[in-house]
Amino acid sequence: MGKILQETTRDNGLNIKRVSTPIGSLLAIFEARPNVASDIAALAIKSGNVSILRCGSDCINSAKIIAEIYREALEICDVNKNAVIIVPEIEREYVIELLKMDNYIDVVVPRGGKSLIKAVIENTRIPVFKHLDGNCHTYIHEKCDFDKARKIVFNAKMRRTGICGATESLLIDKKISKRILPLIARDLTSSGCEIRGDKESCEIDKKIKLADEQDFYTEFLDKIISVKIVKDLDEAIKHIAIYGSSHTESIITEDKKSATEFLQRVNSAIVMHNTSTQFADGGEFGLGAEVGISTGKIHARGPVGLEQL
Repeated sequence: MGKILQETTRDNGLNIKRVSTPIGSLLAIFEARPNVASDIAALAIKSGNVSILRCGSDCINSAKIIAEIYREALEICDVNKNAVIIVPEIEREYVIELLKMDNYIDVVVPRGGKSLIKAVIENTRIPVFKHLDGNCHTYIHEKCDFDKARKIVFNAKMRRTGICGATESLLIDKKISKRILPLIARDLTSSGCEIRGDKESCEIDKKIKLADEQDFYTEFLDKIISVKIVKDLDEAIKHIAIYGSSHTESIITEDKKSATEFLQRVNSAIVMHNTSTQFADGGEFGLGAEVGISTGKIHARGPVGLEQL
């Protein structure tokens, strides 16, 4: 708090400073990961915010203990212990009431699956740090390094399939598709990954199943990936604009001009070059812990950590 972000003295004698201040009160709604209680409480305290924690039945007992440790520590440090509050009731009606409290709560941070985040958005007028889907894309450009592309794609899909930064859709340039797709298909299928592709990719490799339209919109969170053969960079960017969720996209290429164009034109919170989408994380970026990744365009975009709060 109190960090001077920008300062200038105007010709009329006014000295203008833009100073960082807390948002206010954060409502964090999460499901089954008790560590979220600690992460959000810590970030809120450090950024001068109040955190109201509401978790699901799976982790309520652990979260209560974690919150109580924070409250005891705050008292020891002569800080109002109500800077961290946990809602002990797990029933849905309590969440609905909290989401109506726009006079008291400044932002909602939902941490969970698409159904949770969608329910929050539909039931509140409070601003939300959100991402509904992590339908992340990796685009293999015609001027890629084949060995590098194979390693990055395998990591992007298979390292952890159930996280929001996992690649769910693979786009491959038509000029190299017949040479590189069989190699990638072998890498993925040998590790149990199902590939669902367009007609052209199915003709290239028989291990690929024919995809339907919905597959290209889907965040699988499993050992499943969609594949599309595209004619060039423009078509790859257009495909991402139509089917993507504005989370994380990556281009694999040794051509700096094409990489720059991709980074500038793709309208997602995180855009990468020669990098696995699994790196989409505040800690990996050196930004510290985060309360989540925001795909919105107001205030914070990408990892929401200390500076954003």
